[in-house]
Amino acid sequence: MRLILLGPPGAGKGTQAQRLVQKYGIPQLSTGDMLREAVAQGTEVGKRAKAVMDAGELVSDEIVNAIVAERIDQDDCVRGFILDGYPRTLAQADAVHDMLAERGTLLDMAIELVVDDKILVSRIVKRAEEAKAAGQPVRKDDNPEVFEERLREYYKKTAPLTGYYYANDQLRQVDGMAPIDDVTAQIDRLVGQPERVS
Repeated sequence: MRLILLGPPGAGKGTQAQRLVQKYGIPQLSTGDMLREAVAQGTEVGKRAKAVMDAGELVSDEIVNAIVAERIDQDDCVRGFILDGYPRTLAQADAVHDMLAERGTLLDMAIELVVDDKILVSRIVKRAEEAKAAGQPVRKDDNPEVFEERLREYYKKTAPLTGYYYANDQLRQVDGMAPIDDVTAQIDRLVGQPERVS
């Protein structure tokens, strides 16, 4: 089972990815984690990424794609994986398609968590206010201005992926505004797999 979760920041992708990991025993692949792991292990691609990051530059698509390709060849990905935060652009989506095709497999589906942006922003404001009231630090992402900037970035670069996967008949949508357990149930119905993938 090879899945991509789509949706703007705050849509609940991380929560649902963790539930899929627990239910189906397949790894959640986050580009940030994969980058850190490749650098820590000193792989060839990891060394290239480290040199770029040490220079204070952004890691190129070519390096990120190579790190993902390296990661999906590991044993724990044999039965599938969930891509989280990647692909972010149409070029990266093409790269995913190519790397899977080279391995004789395909993406099973891209699941979009459809949400109401205005409600998301109000949730973030509420969460920040609750943290302040409890005397806890407010997460950087819980700043409404920062969050709205991330939303704009998402719609500019990543939202076009919904059209890409729709055109490939791989897009499935769930109501991301439903309670968390209901979102999980919607995803389970789409995935339609037994308790664990063998």
